[in-house]
Amino acid sequence: MATLPVPPPALPPKLVATDLDGTLLRSDGTLSSRTRAALAAAEGAGIRVVLVTGRPPRSVPALLESTGPHVVIAANGAAVHAPSGAVAQTSPIPRLTAARLVENLRAAIPGVSFAVEYDAAHGHETTYPSWSFQDGSVELVGAAEDILAESPGRPLLKVLAHHPTLPLDDFYARARRIAGTSAETTHSTGMSLVEFSAPRVTKATTLIAWSGRLGIGSYEIAAFGDMPNDLPMLNAVGSSYAMANAHPDVLAAARHHAPSNDEDGVAQVLEGFVDTLAHRTPWWAPVLRAGEGSAEGTL
Repeated sequence: MATLPVPPPALPPKLVATDLDGTLLRSDGTLSSRTRAALAAAEGAGIRVVLVTGRPPRSVPALLESTGPHVVIAANGAAVHAPSGAVAQTSPIPRLTAARLVENLRAAIPGVSFAVEYDAAHGHETTYPSWSFQDGSVELVGAAEDILAESPGRPLLKVLAHHPTLPLDDFYARARRIAGTSAETTHSTGMSLVEFSAPRVTKATTLIAWSGRLGIGSYEIAAFGDMPNDLPMLNAVGSSYAMANAHPDVLAAARHHAPSNDEDGVAQVLEGFVDTLAHRTPWWAPVLRAGEGSAEGTL
C-alpha cells in the first residue's frame, strides 16, 4: 500500500536541500518526470533547491543534465557547484592527513583497499571494486600512497575504503576509531564502504555556510535524506524528512517521514509546499478587510 503524503508545514521553507540516491532518484537511478517538474515548480515559487550528495564532482555534469540547473553540494560537502556545473568552492583533505589515514587503516585492518576522489578525477587500487568508476573520467590506478604522492596539484576531496568481508557496522566502527578527529567518517551505500572527508566537512557544514551567505537561516531549510551521511544535514535544519525507505537511524532522527523514493516522496512534499504558497493568504489581507479596501487607511 502506498505511503500517505506528508502534510506541508504552515510556513514552507525558503530552501530545500535533498540527497540524491535513495531520496530524490528512484531505485533504478532515474529522476521521474514528476520529480523534475516539482523541482522546477519549487524554484518558480521562490524556494531555492540545492542537491546535496555524496557523489563526486565528476558526476555533476551528467546529474545536471537530468535534473536541470541547480546548485550542487557534492562529495559529502567537499565541493560546491554552481547551476552551470562549474566548481565554486572545495574543502580538500590535506594530503599528508590522507596519507597517514591510509597508512593507519592498512596496518590495522588487513584486506582494506582504497580509492580517492579529486575535483575532476579519481584514483583507485586494483583490488578496490570497480563499480563506481564507469563514467569515463581520468583513472589513476595503483597503490593509494603512490596516487596521493603523484597528484599534488589536485584538490583531494574524499578517501574511500572498502573491505571485502567485514560487515559494514564493524568496518565503520573500526575505521571511525582509527581516523579519530583527523577526518570526517561516514557511510552511505549499505555495503562495506566507508568514506572520509576533511575534518568538520559534512553535508551540513557546507549547506549551512552556503545558505547563510544567502541570508537563509538553518530553521528556514527543509532537508531530505535516507542514509547516515545525511544525518548531520537532517539534524542541522528546521524541517527534516526521512524517506520511507531510509536507514533506521535516519528514520529515528528525522522530524518527518516522506513517502519512498520510488513513490516520488520528495516531489509529493514539494508539491505541498508550492500549493501552500499558492493558497496562503497574504499578511496584509486582514488589514485590507479591516480598512474597507484600503491598506493605507488602517496604518
